[in-house]
Amino acid sequence: MKFHSCLPAGALLLFAASVAAAQPLPRLAASTNDVTVSGISSGGYMAVQFQVAYSSLVRGAGIVAGGPYYCAEGSVRRALGNCMTPSGKDLPPTPDETLKTVKQLAESGRIDPLKHLQDDRVWLLAGGNDKTVLPPVMDALDAFYRATLPAEAISFVKVPEAGHAMLSVADPQANACPTSETPFINRCQDIDAAGKLLTHLLGPLQPAATPPAGEMIVFDQRPFVSGRAIDASLASEGYAFVPASCRNGGCKVHVAFHGCLQNAGEIGRRFVDGAGYNGWAASNRIVVLYPQTVRRYGLAWGSFRWLLNPKGCWDWWGYTGADYHTRDGVQMRAVRAMIETLGMPPQPVQSAPTSTSSTTNR
Repeated sequence: MKFHSCLPAGALLLFAASVAAAQPLPRLAASTNDVTVSGISSGGYMAVQFQVAYSSLVRGAGIVAGGPYYCAEGSVRRALGNCMTPSGKDLPPTPDETLKTVKQLAESGRIDPLKHLQDDRVWLLAGGNDKTVLPPVMDALDAFYRATLPAEAISFVKVPEAGHAMLSVADPQANACPTSETPFINRCQDIDAAGKLLTHLLGPLQPAATPPAGEMIVFDQRPFVSGRAIDASLASEGYAFVPASCRNGGCKVHVAFHGCLQNAGEIGRRFVDGAGYNGWAASNRIVVLYPQTVRRYGLAWGSFRWLLNPKGCWDWWGYTGADYHTRDGVQMRAVRAMIETLGMPPQPVQSAPTSTSSTTNR
């Protein structure tokens, strides 16, 4: 692989324009004591990871094609085998094994105490045609939750014909139901995964607004990362859907984690516009945070750190470091800081200074 010492002038101009277009993540005085999360594929693993590590903050999780907490144990081999395509002795962890890990990490202060997880609600979806994350992985996740939460708090939906994808009715160009191809957004009859998971996690909701009344904000992710965003395989920009009614404060926050090859650098705004969250958010006063990853092939422009994340996945196997699954994980801390910012009161508008003279002495 060749590494060039400079970028074409056109690419530099595009990069500069992109950075200039991103604004700070707004302070919205949102409610941050009842955050919910969801995700698909690596985003599903990330949602589980975030929920367990920050269980005092998170009140529910929706998982599409994910698996148990710390399933990979910092190993790419385990991630690809035990946690995606298990067979033989290479199986996902049992509920007892996962609970043991969670208790040990909580006792050492690296994640929140387990008691905070036990009042959560969880919605799971598995596709019968998913050849990327096989059904036994989702079954293992379901078993962990059933060993931790009341049965009525868990909803496990199985769609026999569905491939590896987010199931949405909001994307007009969604793939056919059995597909497992980019952009990994499928139409399976009228299954609205975003609506179903939000309803299960939050309770009865108003119908989704069409079109959603609100603003899709492109914000600068770099201030939320200690060091360079690229060194955490995070993009310079993220997205947040802010309903028009949420500028006055008091809205809930939902974090939607995209899957591998689903970041904006790969599919543009297909996930943030088409996954199906925004209509429900608009009519139910929910701010949806869409943090974004970026691909890494070892070294990168502006970085001397070796990082291998060729599909732009969230870190659920340890490519950013040994603390990836705890509150000290660099991606975990970044998303936590984004949520904190949404919960801050808006900054007062600064009035322009008043001129005391209209003339200039010469």
